[in-house]
Amino acid sequence: MRAVLAWTGKAWREAGDDQIQKLMAEPVGRMPVPFMGPPLLIDNTNSVAIAQMPAIILYLGETLGLMPATPALRALTMKVVNDANDVIDEITLQGGQSMWTQERWREFVPRLRKWMSFWEETGRRHGLTADAGFLLGGVVPGIADVVTATLWTTMADRFPVIASIFDEAAPLTSALARRVSSLPALVELAEKARRDYGDEAYCGGQIEAALRKVAGESVHL
Repeated sequence: MRAVLAWTGKAWREAGDDQIQKLMAEPVGRMPVPFMGPPLLIDNTNSVAIAQMPAIILYLGETLGLMPATPALRALTMKVVNDANDVIDEITLQGGQSMWTQERWREFVPRLRKWMSFWEETGRRHGLTADAGFLLGGVVPGIADVVTATLWTTMADRFPVIASIFDEAAPLTSALARRVSSLPALVELAEKARRDYGDEAYCGGQIEAALRKVAGESVHL
């Protein structure tokens, strides 16, 4: 969501933990929109509140004129967004509901490669090459490209083993992610994230510690 807003030159204010916890503790009838937890977008200009990452991306895409022209490409855009959300859930084991072990990681690597292949095949079907094109075609980056770049470059930058797997399993997508991530607005956002959260931080807490431990070994299956 930050990446889409930054890419379009929009400004936003992020609530602190205390304010988020206060909203979450409100009776449902007093919530801006019924929600269990972040992310939550409040568009004060239009008096709209939206929760759930894919729904927020859809809202931003529609209101900022970023969605593709055809129903098929709009649906594929949202498919990419939902796939990205699933990858985040899986790499964090649903927000730390369990912990990574080396055996669990080894079993997961083929699935991670399969996820990567979804992006690779989608791009290939829409004319993506190693040095040109976009995930769903077109002549400029779309939401699908910004989400793709944010998902995979953030993960690859923090975990060299995942970067290596990504380059091997999805070379066209890896090149696309690097090209889109080099857009000035996204470079600036990445630099801000490093200042705010640290150069290496990914998801934090015990789940990140466990992920760093298991992803420290090179695993190629």
